[in-house]
Amino acid sequence: MSGTFMSWMDSSRDAQVWIDGWPELAARTAMGPIGATLVAISDDEVILEMPITDASRQPLGLLHGGTSMLLAETATSMHAAWLQAPGARTAPVGVDINGTHVSGASEGTVRVIARPVRRARAFVFHDVEVSHVETDRLLCKARVTNYYRPLG
Repeated sequence: MSGTFMSWMDSSRDAQVWIDGWPELAARTAMGPIGATLVAISDDEVILEMPITDASRQPLGLLHGGTSMLLAETATSMHAAWLQAPGARTAPVGVDINGTHVSGASEGTVRVIARPVRRARAFVFHDVEVSHVETDRLLCKARVTNYYRPLG
């Protein structure tokens, strides 16, 4: 990540600063090609949205399950960064992810909501729901664990 992103991520607890900084981060990550956007972030949750396009579909035209997992890990890592204390000498890294795909969608918008379940000194655990915006149908339920890896 660039120094610019890391500096505002490390020092700001202003949701609008994070939302405004998202395009810079997304442009250099897997989030750029799939068109994911950061909609909201707070102590309670993080919300991402993404249009279902060919970049996120599998060969049968449905949302690719790997895309759901990519969104889940991205949302929870971002939220884990939000939750850590400003100036922390750690960076969240995903160490465990599991998901159950319960329904499919081939068009429209996907909304990802990640909420922390438990936070320990070195770990944070999130539950994630991936839903279809237009029908409010649950597409995937995931659980992600992030480890606060020491920097340096």
